[in-house]
Amino acid sequence: MNGKQDTKSVGENIRALRVQSGLSLKAAANQLGISTSSLSKIETGITDVNLSRLEQIADIFGVKLVQLWDPNFKTNAHLDPTLVNAKKKMFDLESQISVFQNRVILLYEKLREQSNERKAVRV
Repeated sequence: MNGKQDTKSVGENIRALRVQSGLSLKAAANQLGISTSSLSKIETGITDVNLSRLEQIADIFGVKLVQLWDPNFKTNAHLDPTLVNAKKKMFDLESQISVFQNRVILLYEKLREQSNERKAVRV
């Protein structure tokens, strides 16, 4: 197998794992800390992916690193439906937490700005 075919096979396995896990492209990309377009390029084999990123992907989906290269890898063979649902809920909750954290930060900045304005008025 050549390098480009390997990249495509790995990408297909990654996509199959993501879909099997019930994750959207955006949710999976957020978990990996990359853009949706970057993950899409990995899944379609357009771009190569480094070993540390592959380790991260394997860890997120609970598979062995070498399984990502296996052209005969059956994604549903290792997944317990309860685990799939739990992972999906966890990813959803992590997204909600992220939104909440951003709101808290914005509120904190607004309060800090108001406090600075009050101090400026007193001076």
